Amino acid sequence: MQRILIANRGEIAVRIARACADAGYVSIAVYADQDFDAMHVRVADEAYALGGATPGESYLNIDRLLEIAQIANADAVHPGYGFLSENANFARAVEAAGLTFIGPTPESIEQLGDKVTARQIASSVGAPLVPGTDRPLADAQEAIAFATEFGLPVAIKAAFGGGGRGLKVVRRLDEVAAAFDSATREAVTAFGRGECYVERFLDKPRHVEVQVVGDGQGEVLVVGDRDCSLQRRNQKLVEEAPAPNLSDEVRERIHTAAKKICAAVNYRGAGTVEFLLAEDGTVSFLEVNTRLQVEHPITETTSGVDLVREQFRVAEGQGLSRTQTPVAVGHAFEFRINAEDPGRGFLPSPGTVEELRVPGGPGVRWDAGVETGDRVEGAFDSMLGKLVVTGENREVALARSRRALRELEVSGFATVLPFHRAVLDHADFIADQPRVYTQWIETELMPKLEPGERAKPSTSDALLRLPIELDGRRVQLGLPAELLSRFSVAAAAPGTVDPRDAAETSADGAADTAADTVLSPISGTLVHRLMADGAEVAEGDAIAVCEAMKMEMPVQADRTGIITWLVDEGAPIRVDAPLARITPAAD
Repeated sequence: MQRILIANRGEIAVRIARACADAGYVSIAVYADQDFDAMHVRVADEAYALGGATPGESYLNIDRLLEIAQIANADAVHPGYGFLSENANFARAVEAAGLTFIGPTPESIEQLGDKVTARQIASSVGAPLVPGTDRPLADAQEAIAFATEFGLPVAIKAAFGGGGRGLKVVRRLDEVAAAFDSATREAVTAFGRGECYVERFLDKPRHVEVQVVGDGQGEVLVVGDRDCSLQRRNQKLVEEAPAPNLSDEVRERIHTAAKKICAAVNYRGAGTVEFLLAEDGTVSFLEVNTRLQVEHPITETTSGVDLVREQFRVAEGQGLSRTQTPVAVGHAFEFRINAEDPGRGFLPSPGTVEELRVPGGPGVRWDAGVETGDRVEGAFDSMLGKLVVTGENREVALARSRRALRELEVSGFATVLPFHRAVLDHADFIADQPRVYTQWIETELMPKLEPGERAKPSTSDALLRLPIELDGRRVQLGLPAELLSRFSVAAAAPGTVDPRDAAETSADGAADTAADTVLSPISGTLVHRLMADGAEVAEGDAIAVCEAMKMEMPVQADRTGIITWLVDEGAPIRVDAPLARITPAAD
C-alpha cells in the first residue's frame, strides 16, 4: 500500500490521515459539498469532490468513491466508522477494483455485521444470549408478535447498523409499530439498508465491549475491554477503559467469547464485540461492530497498541504485532463532544465553531474533526471531537478529566459539555462501584440539565458548480453559494438587503412566530409529515418526523385544530422556523 483513500469525513478521517503520515502513506480525502474546506480535507495530502450534499449523494455513493480511487491512483481504501464501514457490498466492490480494503473481508462483514447471523454464530460458540429473532423482521406486526410472546421491553435494531443508529427501545406494546418504522427509516439514512430485528431488552444493563484485532487467518488478539454505559438515544457519550468492577470470571468470559466469535469467521482487522451486563449478573452478547470504534483511543492509551497502525499491518499482510492480550496500564476516559443541547433533550445543534479552546497537559489527548471557524454540519454526525484523558488509576483520571473539561471551551452552538461536567460530579458515576447503566442519562440526569446556546441562523453551504476552461481544458469550478451572494450584494445598488440578513425573514417563514405556528425543534430535514394538509389534529398528536445528524425527532401538536403545512416533505428546516400552522376548527 502507498496511497490510501479515506472513505469518510470528520474526526475519523483526520485520525486516519495522521496515521497515514506517521506510517509513510499518502492520504487521499473525499468531501461532500459542505465539506469542501473541512479539517479532514486540509489535513490530507490530497482531496477530491464527491459531488452532492446528502450522505446518499456523497459518502454512501460507492460508484463515485471508486471513481475517485481510480482518478487518484489509490491502491487501498480505509472506510473509517459509520457510512460504508460495515457494508459488505462496498468492501467487495473495493476488492473487485483491485484495491486493498483496510477492514474485514466482505464475507466477515456479512456474517458478523448482520446482527441476526452474528447471534447465530455467537450461539454456536457458546456465547451468552437473550431471546431474539433469528432473521430480519418482515414488518411491524412481527415485532408486535415477538413483544407479545417474550414481553417488554424490547429493542428493535438495524440488522446492518451500529453506533445506536436505527435502534429503538420500546416499553409499551402500542408503540412497537411506530418504533419499527422509525428504526427502519434511520437505518436506511445511516447505512443504506433498512432491515431490522428484535430482541429482549435487559433493563438497567451495563454496556461492556471487547476490542479485538484479527489477522484474517484465524488468529484473534484481544486488546482490552471498555465500559460504554453512559448513552443517550442508545449512542455513547462517555467511555472508559478498562471496564471497572468486572470480576475475573466475567472478564474472562467476555474475552473468550469475543475471541471465539471472531475466530469462527477468520476475522481480519479491528473489530469490537459488545455485551450487556445486567444488574443480576446476566451477560448477553449484543453485536459485533466490524470496524474501528469511535472510542478506540481509550484502548490505545491503556494497551499501548495503535489500532489504526495495526489495521495497516494486517492489510499489508504483516500479521499482528503481538499475540497476547496486553496488560492494561492506567485508566482512560473518552468524552464525545457533540453539537447537541442536553438541556433540550440532546437536540442536535449544528452551527459554526466561533471559538475553540483545547485543553492540554499530562494525560490529555484531543481528536477532532473541526477547528475554529469550521461548521458542524446538520447533514452528518453531531460529533466535533473527542477528549481522551488518562491517569494512573480511575481516581486520577477522574480528577484530570475535571480539569480538562474546565479548560475545554466551544462557542457558537450548544454542546454536551455541561452534561460531561455534571457527570463528573455525580455520585452514581464517580463511586468506587459506578451505578450507571444504558438508560441512566434519560432517567437520572436529563431533568437536571439547563438549555444551552442556540446556534445562529446560517446561510446555505451549497456549492454552485460552473463549467470553465483552464489551459484549454474544460473543468468544473465549485464556489460556495454564500460567496456568490456576497458578490451580488457588493455589486448591487445602495440599500440592497444582504441575503444573510434577508434569510431571517425569507419565504421559509423563519421570522414568522405567530401564536398558531408549530416550530421546528432542530435544524435538519422534514422527512415525514404524519398528518395531511387540512387535517384536524389534537394536542399531543405526533404530526411530523424531523431528521438531523442521522437521528430522527418527532414533532407534536401543541394545540387542537386544523393543520396547514408550511414546509414540504424532504425540505431543509432550521431550528425555531415554522413547520406548520394549527388554527381553530370552524364551529
